[in-house]
This record gives sequence, structure tokens and C-alpha cells, in this order.
Amino acid sequence: MPIRWLDIDRYGHLNNGVHYLLMDTVINDWIGTATGVLPHDLPAIGLVAETGCSYLREVVPGDTLAVGLRLDRAGNSSISYQVGFFVDDGEPAAVTRFVHVYVDPETRRPTSLPDVLRSAAATITT
Repeated sequence: MPIRWLDIDRYGHLNNGVHYLLMDTVINDWIGTATGVLPHDLPAIGLVAETGCSYLREVVPGDTLAVGLRLDRAGNSSISYQVGFFVDDGEPAAVTRFVHVYVDPETRRPTSLPDVLRSAAATITT
């Protein structure tokens, strides 16, 4: 993932909010690629229910940032991911948690994970 100059805060490192923007992008891009369906075209809507980030070290200009995605848990109506942010030496710079709860587009009540998403999620377990 490229680090842009506007991603760096006044302390000279990657702003903590950028981790959340990148996490959201990585997960939604993965959903579209892995399922062949754009997230907004799935039969259920994935609403963000929880996020969190443990910052382990600074990411500074000049670092090369790699991002990894893994399935934490797939339940009946929710799915949780972990996203790891790694710098040049392979050490983690941050580890995040991201939970989607899938709801029916009409009722906005929880519904089962779309089958295509459940199948795709099985490919990112470790």
C-alpha cells in the first residue's frame, strides 16, 4: 500500500486514522475480488459493528507498507477480520480488528452471511 504525503501527521508518522481507511479499503476490495460481487451488490448489507487497532510501531515516510488480511471468525450474521500492517523488516506495525454484521436491505435486521462471502472467507483462514 502506498503511503501518501497527506497520510503523515505533524509527528512525522502515519496518522492513526489512515490505518482505518486502509483497513476498510483492503476488506472491501477483497470482498469484491474474492466473491466477484461488489460489496454493495451482495444480497445483504455489511454494516460496521466494531473496529479496533493496536499500534505496535511507527510507520514513517520511506517505509514500505504491506497489508495482510485474515479471517478471525465467521458467525451466522457477522464476520470479523484481522488486518496486519507490516513495514520493511516484516515486523508488524499495527494489527486491527474489523467486524461486519450483515443485515437485510429492507428490514435492517441481522441476516445470514451471503453464501458467496462465507465461501470466500474460508480461503483466508490461517
